Amino acid sequence: MKTIYAEKEKENMRDLSKIINQNVDEGVLRDYANEAPSISSAAMIVDFNASVWTARKKDMKASDDIAAMNGADVGIADVRKKLLGNCDELIAVQKFAANVRNIHYSMTLPWSDNGSRLLTTQQYFKYNEVMSQLQTEFHVLVDNFLQAYQWEVSKAQAKLGAMFNRDEYPTSEALQDKFRFRVSYIPLPDSGDFRIDIGNEAMEQIQSQYQSHYTQAINSAMSDLWHKLHDNLVTLVRQLDVNEEGKGNRLYDTVFDRALELVSMLGTCNVTKNSQMEAMRRKLEDAFYGLNLDQIKNSPSLREDTRSKLTAAIAALPSLDM
Repeated sequence: MKTIYAEKEKENMRDLSKIINQNVDEGVLRDYANEAPSISSAAMIVDFNASVWTARKKDMKASDDIAAMNGADVGIADVRKKLLGNCDELIAVQKFAANVRNIHYSMTLPWSDNGSRLLTTQQYFKYNEVMSQLQTEFHVLVDNFLQAYQWEVSKAQAKLGAMFNRDEYPTSEALQDKFRFRVSYIPLPDSGDFRIDIGNEAMEQIQSQYQSHYTQAINSAMSDLWHKLHDNLVTLVRQLDVNEEGKGNRLYDTVFDRALELVSMLGTCNVTKNSQMEAMRRKLEDAFYGLNLDQIKNSPSLREDTRSKLTAAIAALPSLDM
């Protein structure tokens, strides 16, 4: 059975910016000075995990044979085999899971070393809608693979030859547990919110330590958004440039669409209500207002005007220690 992933992968990525740019509410400008902002009501922590069967296994005998053939010590060679060869249905699931992970990263901001991400309450409904749609398609792709699994196992014997070992293949029922798609939302506490009963001195010490971590985490999240915007605008300006022959460089929909998405995120992800970030959002919204890529491609003057505005926007970005 052919997977629907190949037909929908581009559609998912191309439509992503349209989905996440809907119903963006503007925040109220407010600067936070000399203290960690309280964002427990403005954001939450989100964890995403997608597990997929790799269908790869080390072949001990083949590894030892390779070492012996080359006069090497046992254990030097490491032969990994694809239990199903190049199975289209399984590859579709694996690629889709990686694609979802990229979408998850694009709609959230970094928070902790364990992979947890910061999700604003404004972004929550769009994020949840997108991830719910992707979860449904993930399970469709998994079902496609499971239906083709027994046939793929029968073909694997011819592909692997003497390396085939039927005991290495789980049953269809056991295989289902190797595919999981999980999204978890966790409330974000204020910097002083500790639900533990300890002495006042210890409480003050822990609050001080967490406030430092809290401030660093927020600054890291905002810095990540600034860096993403900078890199995207630099790429787009380069594509808007004209070469020595007077011909415009090639423009890519993915770069342009990502620029619109990031401009939207300047509003939805501005959890600290930073006035500089809000000003940049307004500046870029003005630069992109009413534009589409076809208009830019067909108008040299519009192309140059857009390039000039985005170049000025890059110059106005905060220092990012590039």
